[in-house]
Amino acid sequence: MAIAKYDVQPLFAVPFFRADLSHAITDAQVDYIKNLKMVTNRDNLISENLYIFEEPELASIKAAVQEALDLYATEVMGIDQSLYVTQSWSLINHPGIGMHTHSHSNSVVSGSLYYCELPDPPSNMVFDKSITYQQLVMNPKVGKQNIFNTPINVVTPKQNEIFLFSSSLQHAVEANAASVPRYSVAFNCFIKGQLGDYRDVSHL
Repeated sequence: MAIAKYDVQPLFAVPFFRADLSHAITDAQVDYIKNLKMVTNRDNLISENLYIFEEPELASIKAAVQEALDLYATEVMGIDQSLYVTQSWSLINHPGIGMHTHSHSNSVVSGSLYYCELPDPPSNMVFDKSITYQQLVMNPKVGKQNIFNTPINVVTPKQNEIFLFSSSLQHAVEANAASVPRYSVAFNCFIKGQLGDYRDVSHL
């Protein structure tokens, strides 16, 4: 007898947070970040300074990023601990340049900030569900992709948006198909506060 009825339910979900920080970004700050000293990265350019949020000129941006992190910790993660930025850096992808697939070590939450006008097209961020080597790859057929089986998700950034996501998520940036550079800021975050339980000898 054929199955007449079945149900599929999600057990877990991976959060992706985005918000507009235009209220905290000034033209002077855009110029300041664009003019930071850059050095060669694997594919693109990265700021020589890897703690740019510590610069007093970027105080309002740092405060807005922290507000977003506070929301992410309380409303998305539902934790008592707080998140704080560890390292922060600027990136430039010149025409034809993207970013290879990678994840962020020694970090709980990572983020991107698109602090200025993006090129057209803006180059999407591509998130990969797989976090380890895949011996078997069984991608769904066209038209059959859904929240349960899709191997990747593609997100299009907008000017002044902040993205927050788990640092363990593998992600990449599409090659810049425009004729002008693509500017962004990236950062890592860790947790502050107590973890575990004293009686369970798991206290930290």
